[in-house]
Amino acid sequence: MRNKVQLIGNLGGTPDVKEFSGNNKVARVSIATNERYKNAKGDYVTETTWHNLVLWGKQAETAKQLFKKGSEIAVEGKIVNRSYETKDGSKRYISEIKVDSFLLLGNRNQA
Repeated sequence: MRNKVQLIGNLGGTPDVKEFSGNNKVARVSIATNERYKNAKGDYVTETTWHNLVLWGKQAETAKQLFKKGSEIAVEGKIVNRSYETKDGSKRYISEIKVDSFLLLGNRNQA
């Protein structure tokens, strides 16, 4: 329970799947979550937040087959922070959601 994330949102694209030695796969895809609220003026505002998802192994293959841009999904996982170095030597930090499970929502023909 210390590092658990549950999100429902829409996929920002199709997964980018890479295969490693030993037939291991990783899929990366983004998901948009929307929050709607009333601002101080009384107007409704929709705020979109983008999250990076990472799926490994069989889940990566399943995501490659089923995930379509715009499809609504529910995911559960944990936040993982990592860093990498760019070609020019700059250090970058990124937060991702390592997906433990997911559920396709909405219209089955869409996903």
